Amino acid sequence: MNSSIKLSIVFLNFNKLAETKITSEILQELCDNRNDIEIIAVDNGSIDGTAEFLQAQANIISIFLPDNSGISGYSAGFAKARGDYILVLDDDSSPTNLSNIDNTLQKFSQNPTIGIIAAHIQNPDGSPQWSWHLPKTTTFSPSPFFIGCGFIIRRELFKKIGWYPKNFFLYQNEIDVSFQAGLQDYDIFYDPDCIIIHRGKPSSRPGWRRVFFPTRNTLWLIRRYYPQPQASYMIVSRVFIGLVRAITFGEVKTYLKGVRDGINHPVTKSILPPHLRQRFTPFFKQNSFFHQLFKYT
Repeated sequence: MNSSIKLSIVFLNFNKLAETKITSEILQELCDNRNDIEIIAVDNGSIDGTAEFLQAQANIISIFLPDNSGISGYSAGFAKARGDYILVLDDDSSPTNLSNIDNTLQKFSQNPTIGIIAAHIQNPDGSPQWSWHLPKTTTFSPSPFFIGCGFIIRRELFKKIGWYPKNFFLYQNEIDVSFQAGLQDYDIFYDPDCIIIHRGKPSSRPGWRRVFFPTRNTLWLIRRYYPQPQASYMIVSRVFIGLVRAITFGEVKTYLKGVRDGINHPVTKSILPPHLRQRFTPFFKQNSFFHQLFKYT
């Protein structure tokens, strides 16, 4: 570990050249004259000129993968990172300034049990991108989860976890990392002063992706981390909830494949103890037919 590097900023890129240019330019401007920060870009086999653009950036450490491996592509950047902490971004997200990032890093130093700090995600117009993953609060507070387009994690914790899950490809990787962090006795906090601008929208992704991967990966998570009979209730709930979503997108066939793979693929059990299942109640409610039917939050 190079002790002179405190923060590694890692972002993944795939065929969004215009967004990659914006993110790269913002990061290089913010990090100018900061010898304690490194910028690492991973290209996931782009064919639109993104790789060539990154290759020409002298202040960015670029890693080029031959094919699109989804979120597991991040791991090549994580493994290259030398900082004590890693700020994870998308190719279409970026911090507003570094002073807020520095303040967030101090909170790690003040509390060694904090493993992950979730950023406050905003649209370019300043409006918040709220999600059930985060608490709706204006103060630094415990959080069950984080959002993948903007969070900071202790590098050694991330390495011990094994980075992002290799076989998820897309979606729910934040949930797996949150569960693993909890099992390692680390807390997650939300910092509303750590602002990340996210220019993209998940709704722009193809409908089949928004059906297949959340269905399959959620079933894997339930089967791995939850005990019986709770797991069976959540699986049945997820099947019904997912079917409604699949019908909405006209992707029933894709959905059925996600269910089949989610149930049949072997998983390694790592059951969450009761206090962690309590911490991660929002995930249970998202996968509880009763809570979804009556809109309990």
